[in-house]
Amino acid sequence: MKPGISRKQVSKKSLNLAITKTICAMYVKKRFSGVFFFLLLGIANTWAQPELRRVEPAFWWSGMQQTQLQLMVYGRQISDLRPVVNYPGVRLIQATSVENPNYLFIDLDLAGAKPGTFEIQFQEKGKTRLVYAYRLLERQQTSAQRKGFSPADVMYLITPDRFANGDPSNDSSEGMQERLNRSFKGGRHGGDIKGIIERLDYIANMGFTAIWLNPLLENNMREYSYHGYSITDFYKVDPRFGSNALYLELIQKAHTKGVKVIMDMILNHCGSEHWWMKDLPAKDWINFGGQFVPTNHRRETIQDPYASAYDSKRNSDGWFVETMPDLNQRNKLLATYLIQNTIWWIEYADLDGIRMDTYPYPDIHFMADWNEAVLKEYPHFNVVGEEWSGNPAQVSFWQSGKVNPNGYVSKLPSLMDFPLQEAVRDAMLQSENGWESGFVRIYRILASDYLYPHPNNLVVFPDNHDMDRFFTAVKENLNWFRQGLAFLLTTRGTPQIYYGTEILMTNTPNGDHGIIRTDFPGGWPGDKTNGFTGQGLPAKASETQQWLKKFLQWRKTATAIHDGKLLHFVPEQSTYVTFRFNTAQKLMIVLNKNEQPFSLKLDRFQEALLGATTARDVFSGTVYPLNQGTLPLPPGEPLILEIY
Repeated sequence: MKPGISRKQVSKKSLNLAITKTICAMYVKKRFSGVFFFLLLGIANTWAQPELRRVEPAFWWSGMQQTQLQLMVYGRQISDLRPVVNYPGVRLIQATSVENPNYLFIDLDLAGAKPGTFEIQFQEKGKTRLVYAYRLLERQQTSAQRKGFSPADVMYLITPDRFANGDPSNDSSEGMQERLNRSFKGGRHGGDIKGIIERLDYIANMGFTAIWLNPLLENNMREYSYHGYSITDFYKVDPRFGSNALYLELIQKAHTKGVKVIMDMILNHCGSEHWWMKDLPAKDWINFGGQFVPTNHRRETIQDPYASAYDSKRNSDGWFVETMPDLNQRNKLLATYLIQNTIWWIEYADLDGIRMDTYPYPDIHFMADWNEAVLKEYPHFNVVGEEWSGNPAQVSFWQSGKVNPNGYVSKLPSLMDFPLQEAVRDAMLQSENGWESGFVRIYRILASDYLYPHPNNLVVFPDNHDMDRFFTAVKENLNWFRQGLAFLLTTRGTPQIYYGTEILMTNTPNGDHGIIRTDFPGGWPGDKTNGFTGQGLPAKASETQQWLKKFLQWRKTATAIHDGKLLHFVPEQSTYVTFRFNTAQKLMIVLNKNEQPFSLKLDRFQEALLGATTARDVFSGTVYPLNQGTLPLPPGEPLILEIY
């Protein structure tokens, strides 16, 4: 471009004309040869030719509770064109241009629109230059009434790349930067959606009623893309896992087996290789102007009455790492994009729940709006957020219904119960002789449930994909391991079990994520050990798998755990006793660290036993009399009794 002519001095519509005039003037001054002149003139005439590359969301549904829809349209010089829609029930509210002329945001009102396809014409001076055929699908009649996960469920958490390889042909997909490298602990190993589909019977037969999958969306990053949290396309399943259609097939088949599907989502950041990072819609699309500034991870600043603005901004706007640009949800267009993307996936994939990654890091007011929009569309849905803190006061701040001192009103239904996870781990490791140690750690955390508006809607767990496996954490003590699981599967909340827990998978105790997320044995051709069939499993692993299977199958019928009340007693003599009960069932759960035979005195539990004379071990079937004053406990093992 000739010096003196800048983008600011010409309108978008006249930019091409300005370039052409400049070239002509230079030709007159004989600065170009004739051939070169016409070549440059051709370039000028095509440089600003509008082009349509993306419309997101690509389609929608009629009959949604929220009738307004915003489309992000991306293409070369697309903002030079005016959208026109002529379809019954569809009204074009406005078209919004941003500083990047390659984006146009179109707001539509779909009230009264019936399913069908309509044209969005992109016109210039009354002439149609581009056309997009937009589809409105028919919504399932029961979609809005879908029920989310609940304490009647047990989630099975899967890292897809490490579970089972059902389709080796997609291990290194064309156009994907990172290739298969199973020998590298932090590389892609080839697990995929087909592998999960082929193991749905195993999951259902074990007794799991829901699966939470670490993110499946495209992560076209140069390295460490297997973990899924650096999304490069919010509307596309990573081809190394399969396709959108295969994801739908997984969910449909899971539903036929009574298994719900929970999608792992991230609204805080995207991957640095996301398609829009090469051509951002606006300077404020990414926090700190798109420049890497690390977060301080001080989430306490959100509740801290003395927090500085500097620290607060560093927490919420700072990036996790350079490869995870931090999204600015205060940009209204981006906020709408993210909300609609969530609703699109729920409706499109028929989801049963969402696990929201790094919940406190996005803009907190946006997160309240996001929850409100999702629950307005799906009133019985469930969303669990990750706030990795051992402080129940900090975690409870985020649950819907909490009255917070700073006035913040959260709309989040559920949270991951990290305080209880830490307490269970510590209780197994610590001596029972200390005033604050052992089972008292669990007791005190449950005693803090007054902080939560809905403690029954927390998700409880022994470990997950980001921490040492539970068997490793309890120093591979099988008694401690089983007692921890027994407690978590019978206390309030919805339990989540990480894949491989059932066969005592471990990791070297250094916290390396690539090792924590080890391949499930039997998920790859040639594996000598098969955890799905039991072939080659060590005796303890096989016994534990069967123990957990029996536990989970029984739990399906244990209504006192699903919706019953909880009563617990102060730990004494290395034991901890809780009761779960409703009008149909009463259960007594005894945790016991005594490694020698021990008789538990029953007198102090009479307010729960209410004169009951008989109890039955729900696993062994052994019947215990309760009118003899004591209960014999098996050394170092949990005991779960149904009271009659």
